[in-house]
Amino acid sequence: MSIGTIGFVGAGNVALTLIKGLLSASAVGAERIMASAPSNRNLQVIGDLGAKTTSSNREILETADTIFLAIKPNLAGAVIKEIAPFVKRDQLFISLAAGISLDFIENNLPERSRVVRAMPNTPTIIREGATVFACGSHIKEGDNRLIQSLFSKLGICIEGDESIIDAAMAVSGCGPAYAYVAIDALADGGVKMGLPRDIAIKLAAQTLLGSAKMVLRGGKHPSQLKDDVCSPGGTTIDAIHELERGGFRKCLIEAVEAACNKARRLNDAMLYSNKK
Repeated sequence: MSIGTIGFVGAGNVALTLIKGLLSASAVGAERIMASAPSNRNLQVIGDLGAKTTSSNREILETADTIFLAIKPNLAGAVIKEIAPFVKRDQLFISLAAGISLDFIENNLPERSRVVRAMPNTPTIIREGATVFACGSHIKEGDNRLIQSLFSKLGICIEGDESIIDAAMAVSGCGPAYAYVAIDALADGGVKMGLPRDIAIKLAAQTLLGSAKMVLRGGKHPSQLKDDVCSPGGTTIDAIHELERGGFRKCLIEAVEAACNKARRLNDAMLYSNKK
């Protein structure tokens, strides 16, 4: 089973990131990718990468074997209804729309359409991404292995039940933004204490990168690794005390909760709108 030709309905930053990652990983040739969008904002960039572009979603449906729904959640209902009349039986749909459930997509595409819901993140562009996906009710045997193989070329890929997708999106989908804030804040601290800005940013970024690799490769729980850095009466435990006093953990936990709840509200709003 092959991924075949790939079409992107929507050509925003999510689509552009994924296309660049797929090309960088040599997962698919540019001549087998097509993207559609109503404006040329990203289509020019995608075209410069060697992929085909169009302003017609219908053309994507008439051409592609695997179709990524790279659309904003508030547009999902209208776009899915627009493309539904042109769906072919053997096409595979991969939705990247935050908060939009498999049930909603399946109910608005032709009966027994093959649908997968996937949540990649922006580091897929450098093949260091994290993707979680869930399969719909009518996938064929081997579809999940196909998705696993494709996204594993772009980083780690985990298959799970749809019930974890919104939470995964809130951790790994939004997570790069949390990490960038942390890097920026660490660098600000370094500058405040006398480091040049460029050195502070490099040190902060490399520190998060190295720490993440130790979590993934070392086999220790993050709390154990934190304890390894905190010498009794040392500088690090004083710094951790300040983080705890400032509610560092609480802020991260509540950020994940807020993102997850927003995704769930998006699906509820789409269901309500669809009933009107």
